[in-house]
Amino acid sequence: MRTTSLLVLAVAGLALTACNNTAKEQQAEALEAQADQTREAAEATADAMEDRADTMDRRVDGVDSNAEQATENKAEAVRNKAERKADALEDKADAVRETGGAPNP
Repeated sequence: MRTTSLLVLAVAGLALTACNNTAKEQQAEALEAQADQTREAAEATADAMEDRADTMDRRVDGVDSNAEQATENKAEAVRNKAERKADALEDKADAVRETGGAPNP
């Protein structure tokens, strides 16, 4: 009887652990999806900024006007900021998978 009770408890514990791992994995995947969306949105924004920058200087002399260069610099800043944010989201996803929770700062 005692062995049966222990076996039932062990099976129930394993079932709960499996459910918890699935939830953790779903949370981690959601964070990674958010990281991908962050990158994609920033890339689209930066590309649009660069397209506008190209219309600021119609000369084909290979030298950017000040306004064009400033806009391209802003586009690069958008990409860099999004990359840092996406990396942080992926780090959180890794922490969820490894420890079951977000990392402590």
